[in-house]
Amino acid sequence: MTSMDDSLEGIVGSYDPAKGLADAETIPRVWYVDPRVYELETRSVFGGTWQFAARLDQLQRPGDYVTTELAGEPIVLTRSSSGIHAFFNVCRHHAAIVMTEPAGSCSVMRCPYHGWTYGLDGKLKAAPDMGKARGMEKAGIGLPQVRTDVWGNFVFVNLDPEAGPLREDLGGLPKELEALGADGLKFFERRTYEFKCNWKVYVDNYMDGGYHIPILHKSLNAVIDYPGYTIENKGRYVVQKCPLKISKARPETSRIRRGKDAYYYWLYPNFMINWYEGVMDTNLVLPVGHERTVVVFDFYFDDVSPAAAERNKASVDLGEKIQHEDQDISISVQKGLQSRSYRAGRLSERREGGEQLFHKLLHADLLKALKDGKATDSNAPARGRHRQRIAG
Repeated sequence: MTSMDDSLEGIVGSYDPAKGLADAETIPRVWYVDPRVYELETRSVFGGTWQFAARLDQLQRPGDYVTTELAGEPIVLTRSSSGIHAFFNVCRHHAAIVMTEPAGSCSVMRCPYHGWTYGLDGKLKAAPDMGKARGMEKAGIGLPQVRTDVWGNFVFVNLDPEAGPLREDLGGLPKELEALGADGLKFFERRTYEFKCNWKVYVDNYMDGGYHIPILHKSLNAVIDYPGYTIENKGRYVVQKCPLKISKARPETSRIRRGKDAYYYWLYPNFMINWYEGVMDTNLVLPVGHERTVVVFDFYFDDVSPAAAERNKASVDLGEKIQHEDQDISISVQKGLQSRSYRAGRLSERREGGEQLFHKLLHADLLKALKDGKATDSNAPARGRHRQRIAG
């Protein structure tokens, strides 16, 4: 029999969110290695928060569609003449996936199994050889809708019908990015990276207030003013800001990291936006197992013409170099988290206030899920897997 301390309730309760930053610890190691925590996060965090699902430029014309998976649920987003929609991508007949390609354009959505056909608005249009089925009304058999909302070029979905509106989570973030001119940047390229670590290891790394930059990212450290790095918590998002400097030692980095300041935004739980003058990239952190994570990078620039191709590629390549450095350290951290010698770490009062906010928000979601009974068996190992696929 599992002791109370080893129960899911005991694991979640072992973190104290009430401690001030000077006394605070990280969430315990078991949160990163126990598949039961991962399954609870799937239901309560990824299944109950607004999640970036597609770029608006992927859904520009009626007929455009994008497929993804969120908290284990297949989702399809469409553009019809009346706007953007999101649906569970599961046929109402025998549960086959209706739209099987990552993205494309179509006039109707036709299931590849028995040919049941749905409009771009999700309504059932055709059900072959079902003419004599009693009580079957097409109006009630469409694809179930998923809540969707749009901010700038970002299309979000939420599986929780009772969740608050997206604007409540965003707070002042849209105005901040608008003031920086982010709305004028254009999509350039997507790259995807796999990390052999729990998704929270990646978020912790991002949220440490630049603590690791002087040691791990020499090329980036050469162009930032590390002592001037600031962190500000703003409800459900954090902004990290750092002055930039011109470095004679790293002229190639200074050429593609321009401007007065760099801004690094994090929106709970797993969406990041990195802004430099004329350059922006977004990071979407997707757990695909309790010790595997995929991070999807979308790169944006003020100029995506052929004349700017060399500069843009150099910027993307620098981002990739940084990701490889983060991949290596994330593997090391995940291995260390397996050690019986480690329970939890301390937080830097100067640097890691954003990381503490992440842990507090996560703890609140997990605790609420336990109280609401979303954990089906708090003592049993998890069997399922959460996966989200994002179309490029």
